[in-house]
Order: sequence, then C-alpha cells, then structure tokens
Amino acid sequence: MDKVAPQRGKFSLVLRVLSAGALVLGMGLVVWALMNIAAQSVPSAEAHSDAPYPTTTLAASQPKSTVAKAAPAPKEGAKIGSLSIPALKQSWPIIEGTGTSDLKKGVGHFMQSVLPGAKDNCVLSGHRDTVFAKLGKVKIGDQLIVQSAAGTFTYEVKRIRIVHQDDRTVIVHTDHAVLTLTTCYPFHFIGSAPDRYIVSADLVASK
Repeated sequence: MDKVAPQRGKFSLVLRVLSAGALVLGMGLVVWALMNIAAQSVPSAEAHSDAPYPTTTLAASQPKSTVAKAAPAPKEGAKIGSLSIPALKQSWPIIEGTGTSDLKKGVGHFMQSVLPGAKDNCVLSGHRDTVFAKLGKVKIGDQLIVQSAAGTFTYEVKRIRIVHQDDRTVIVHTDHAVLTLTTCYPFHFIGSAPDRYIVSADLVASK
C-alpha cells in the first residue's frame, strides 16, 4: 500500500498538469478565434473611404509587364513623373502609391500596375474635388502626356465610361500600352461617391 500511494500522487499530478495545459490551450484558441472574427467584421478605413479607384487588383494569374527601360521600383510617396492634359491646360506630379498622403501630393500611381510607357495597363488615380475636378471635360481624341525618367509618353483618349466602384474591368492587364485615369463619380456628390469615372488612353508616341 505504501508503494501505490506515491504512484497515484504522481498520476494525479500529471492529470492536473495536462488539465491546466489543455485549459490554457483552449483559452488561447478562443482568443485567436475572437481576434479573427473581429478583424473580419471591422472593415478597413480604405474600404470605406472615397477611394478614386476600384477596390480590385490586377489578376494574379497574368504576369505584369515591365517598363522598357529597366529601373529600380520607386518607393511609395516618391514623385515618379508628371501628367499633363493639354485640353485642360493642367499638369500634376505623379506620386507612387494611392494612399491618402500620396493623393494629397498629386496624381497617384496604382503600384500594382506598370509604370508609364510600359506595355500593359498603367493606372493613375486622383480625387474628384482636387486634381481631377475637370476630368469630365476630357474628350475622345484628347492627349494625355506623361513625363518620367523613362521618357515622354503621349497617349490618346480612346474610351470614357462610368462604372460602379467595385467594377472588376478597370484595373486589368492589357496587351498594349494603356494609360487609365480614375476618379470618383459623380464629381459633385455629398458623401462617398458610388461610381468611378474612367478615362482610357492608348500610347501613340514616346521619346
């Protein structure tokens, strides 16, 4: 009997340790699950902001083209060139990125799209009440001129359309050099605009 008691004591101790471990593990799993649920239920500020570009990205299944003149990828917030629209007699700096601080500096370059001049879709965004306030006056055939370290690129407007903010056909790959300008629409709208005004132009000259 004297030998059995210590064994039972050890067994009881092991059970207590295992029970405590299971309890801690269970609590950890509950906390982890609650954190994930909270993260999914609270949308990001960007998702509800008046973002001037559709809430979509370039299709991952297609490779992204690279600019003809190889250059290191610009850092977010850096000025990478300028956009001029002769018909509007306006010009703005092009800033890498489309975050809130980037769009305060000028026209934002959607970082998942190619740089100006590349064979693919280069997407630039701007706010409807600042840089692109007069974008609605641009017409088919007007020129969009981009100047950057890679050269000067002249695009001709080929298409203008209005789409819903979640439209999936705007930020997509193209088989030729395209410049896409996006801004919120209607231009004069109180609150978060539900649509996007899209101007698409093809590259017609570069130097």
